[in-house]
Amino acid sequence: MTMNTEDWKDAFPTSPNQDKLEKTWEKRLLENEQTASTLGLPAPLKPQPLPIPQDAAHPSRLQEKENTPQQKPSSQPHKGVSFSGRSFWSTLLLLAFVVSSVCGVMLVLKPGVSCPEVKDTAEKTALVGNLNKKAQPGIAWIKIRGVIAESNDSSPFSRNQGASAIAKSIRSAAADKNVKAIVLDINSPGGTVASVQNIYGELQKAKQQGKKIVALFRDVAASGGFYVAMAADKIVAEPGTITGSVGVIMQTSNLEGLFDKLGIKITPITSGKYKDMGSYARPMTEAEKALLQDMVSETYGQFFAAVKAGRPNVKPEDLTEYTDGRVFTGERAYKLGFIDKLGGEEEARLLAGELAGLEDPKILTQRGEGLREFFFSLGSGMDSRALAKQLESLTTPSVSYLWMN
Repeated sequence: MTMNTEDWKDAFPTSPNQDKLEKTWEKRLLENEQTASTLGLPAPLKPQPLPIPQDAAHPSRLQEKENTPQQKPSSQPHKGVSFSGRSFWSTLLLLAFVVSSVCGVMLVLKPGVSCPEVKDTAEKTALVGNLNKKAQPGIAWIKIRGVIAESNDSSPFSRNQGASAIAKSIRSAAADKNVKAIVLDINSPGGTVASVQNIYGELQKAKQQGKKIVALFRDVAASGGFYVAMAADKIVAEPGTITGSVGVIMQTSNLEGLFDKLGIKITPITSGKYKDMGSYARPMTEAEKALLQDMVSETYGQFFAAVKAGRPNVKPEDLTEYTDGRVFTGERAYKLGFIDKLGGEEEARLLAGELAGLEDPKILTQRGEGLREFFFSLGSGMDSRALAKQLESLTTPSVSYLWMN
């Protein structure tokens, strides 16, 4: 629907000045038309009426629109609206961070994971790294640190350095064709009898498979640490290394006086008179001492036999004198024949290569443990301070090849 000029004027009344302007405009338009017709020019175009809004054409609609309250835009987001660009990228970055963190933890706690070009097998996991099947012939470097015993810690941050892990590393090296020799890097005061003998037995099997073995003594290689080295072909130590302590020790605790002060009474019920032998709640009888002494003497005989077989060049009188539990330096051990060469890491590597027929032997295991070692050291430190562990060591007797000062 359109409106002519008269209708427009009726709908929207104009002022007198506006009417005067319109008449002046119409007069000029007529003069222009006359001038154009005289000169033969085309007549100027007449202005077309402006489109009138539907609301303007109906004054009632305008009135309704004015009376209708205006709706304010809602500040609440509509349902189904997706995240904004910033929220999307923030979520994506957070997800990437979580995934990378999980992968990092898996790499730290699972040393068996390696690059695709390295082929691993379940039995090829060494204590300080994986043996590379593509590597050239070389030597495996296996560390023994701290007390040699089975680990009872299930913490994910604990260092997997129990006797079983060391024995598995030796088996892995013995089964690898690229490994021609093994360097046993020892810094230990010893350990429990069974754990030490387990490692000693695995070294004997590796020698039977043709592997040459060199033991390297660090700060301390005493008692059980000295025992496992008796399976080596050659031993290297620094002049100031503390070694020896050939012997067996068994300790029991008697907390009877403490329990009396605390008012604690313990009444054991046993199937035999020796079942609670070595109990921390009462003194030990002479018969019990004799039984335990017999067991200690038997395990000492096993230690002495290993030293005699591993060090055949030691004089019998020196062998007897220096296997009474005393410790001595690496220099004294060299003079007596308990070790073969004075030196450190490089001397041990070259000696292992010489025994295996390798001019410049390469180490086929990763010797640095980086971040994984850092996390494990935190776990081990916290575990060593645990009260439960301290009490367990006091109340559980054990027979050990261990130097204690």
